[in-house]
Amino acid sequence: MNSATTKRLIACLDIKQNQVVKGVRFQQLKASGDPLSLAQVYVQQGVDELVCLAIDGSAKKKTVAPEIVRQIAQIVNIPLTIGGGISTLEQIEQVLSWGADKVILSTAAVCDPRLLSKAAATFGQQHLLLAIAAKKTGPGWEVYAHGGQKATGLNAVDWAQKGEELGAGEILLTSIDQDGTAAGYDLALLRLVCSRVNIPVIASGGAGQPEHLLQALTAGAEGVLVASMLHFGAWTAAELKEYLRTRGVKI
Repeated sequence: MNSATTKRLIACLDIKQNQVVKGVRFQQLKASGDPLSLAQVYVQQGVDELVCLAIDGSAKKKTVAPEIVRQIAQIVNIPLTIGGGISTLEQIEQVLSWGADKVILSTAAVCDPRLLSKAAATFGQQHLLLAIAAKKTGPGWEVYAHGGQKATGLNAVDWAQKGEELGAGEILLTSIDQDGTAAGYDLALLRLVCSRVNIPVIASGGAGQPEHLLQALTAGAEGVLVASMLHFGAWTAAELKEYLRTRGVKI
């Protein structure tokens, strides 16, 4: 992507049983707070977008509870993205009707790539994110589905390109290896995907320090997803954006 593009700081709420949780490499989940309260705080701090993910959605075949989506949609004035467990056009329509601006497709798109193209044709590319959870496997990265638990055999870079062809408006790229480690994003994976697609790529998995955000944005990401850095009070969104601005990032 063009380095002059305005970048985005995106807060992520991983939701299980109506509570925000955070883990390491998709395991060892710990409660982090109430989704409505955290959404309110992050909006006040100045995040650019908010993502809410039902992390057990594909297993339970349902996404974030409608009452949570509606309540958050009422209190935020920034784009709201909902994901996890969305697998039909009817569900996409429902979630958008609850007040979401975008929806995430992940496991369902792997199982049926035609869903992505049908959704793009029905609702518009601007409402669709393709989430890719990838793990280093040999010389490349493999896509994992079902909450990062099942290998698919798909190459992550190839799948990102295919997703763009099918109509995804953005790629949400998560490194399973880095997730929750606070050791930084997988920059090699990020650079590769950014170099192969023309749609925005959002970096996810591993942010622990402000410089990690700068590294990802410099590597080509148009947005950075943060969770633990905000949940546990180490940084506020305002502080992170100021850090980036002072280093020349247009955000």
